[in-house]
Amino acid sequence: MRTDGDTWDIVSSVGLTALGVAAFRALESAKPDGLIRDDCARLFVEAAGESRFVDLLDAPPQDNGMPTGAMIGLRTKFFDDFFTAAWSAGIRQAVIVAAGLDARSYRLDWPVGTKVFEIDQPKVLEFKQQVLAAQNIAPRAVLHAVAVDLREDWPAALSAAGFDADRPTAWSAEGLLPYLPGEAQDALFERIDTLSAPGSRLSVEGFSRRPDPARMSDMEARMFKDNKHQNPFGDLDVTELFYDDERSDPTQWLTDRGWEVGAASLDDLAKRYGLPGYDVPEEMAEMRDLSVYLSASK
Repeated sequence: MRTDGDTWDIVSSVGLTALGVAAFRALESAKPDGLIRDDCARLFVEAAGESRFVDLLDAPPQDNGMPTGAMIGLRTKFFDDFFTAAWSAGIRQAVIVAAGLDARSYRLDWPVGTKVFEIDQPKVLEFKQQVLAAQNIAPRAVLHAVAVDLREDWPAALSAAGFDADRPTAWSAEGLLPYLPGEAQDALFERIDTLSAPGSRLSVEGFSRRPDPARMSDMEARMFKDNKHQNPFGDLDVTELFYDDERSDPTQWLTDRGWEVGAASLDDLAKRYGLPGYDVPEEMAEMRDLSVYLSASK
């Protein structure tokens, strides 16, 4: 369960979910027809040594047994394309909020001179940097690691790292909102809005309606009950890391403050990338329908 001011490393609490996402990115990257290519993802899993995720990569399941990898592939492709479109529009400053094991600073072809700021817990950023440095993998942008908790005064830390609020910025918040209390989510958007010069862009993964953690936990249990694959998160119930208190709807909040917002579902993303209808087991259908991907411009 979450507590005020809780922290984590890469194999505990919220950090373990970042490692899980890396594992699923690695699975999608290993496919001959995978949507993405993230060679860093497997390195993170192997370095962390969390046995369930290592086993998952060594014996990959079929998509009809565990479609999470395909879902993460769609999500990753969405955010990759967001940054590509942003720099194609001339934006040369990006902020990856709750960067986790996101390796975009190292694998995307950023224009020369682009500054990328990664915000996350100190232990998470330190782990990522150590793993990639050991493999002599260097960032492809001017990377600034901003080690700070999002519940704290992260704009001050961002400014101290060299962020320029007078320049248009491309912001991303991938897989983040459920892990923030409602008050912190609203503060996040307030701060992004304040720090965003005209021409800035924002991409967000959220929910189309307020999720029910208990129902989501039940869905997860049913999905693995009749599946030959073990839950790679073991005894950790990811939904127990979520906050389900009242919060603003991101689409409405941004629209009310003058942002132009577009929304896409997982099915929309599948069609965008030329894939067939995105079918999932019944146990995961509600999660598929809950997910929404926002692109906003100021």
